[in-house]
Amino acid sequence: MSAFDEELFLKGLEQRKATLGAEYVERNLAAADDFTRPFQEAMTAWCWGFGWGDDTIDARTRSMMNLSMIGALGKMHEWETHCRGALNNGVTTDEIRAIIHVIGIYCGVPQALECFRVARRVLDER
Repeated sequence: MSAFDEELFLKGLEQRKATLGAEYVERNLAAADDFTRPFQEAMTAWCWGFGWGDDTIDARTRSMMNLSMIGALGKMHEWETHCRGALNNGVTTDEIRAIIHVIGIYCGVPQALECFRVARRVLDER
């Protein structure tokens, strides 16, 4: 029995590309091998199809939530990816700054400084 849900995967793939950019997503999927492909497919279906796939919370708000949570976890590679995605979803530079302020308050100044370093790199790319 397969846990793969093609309909949810396709819905997730569309949302993932809209947020992170088609080139980034296609590059990640193309790099997947027999070892990592099942996770890429499940993550696309579950995170992006199920998690992002309903209309209850808009993509812009979800991006702001993700920046807060991923920043709190200190997963800076993912934070950088989602910082780009947040900008794609209409989150402003001022809103990113405010999110980092909250991360600093609840997670500490060193984590906020790390988020500012990564955000600066992402903003300088644009």
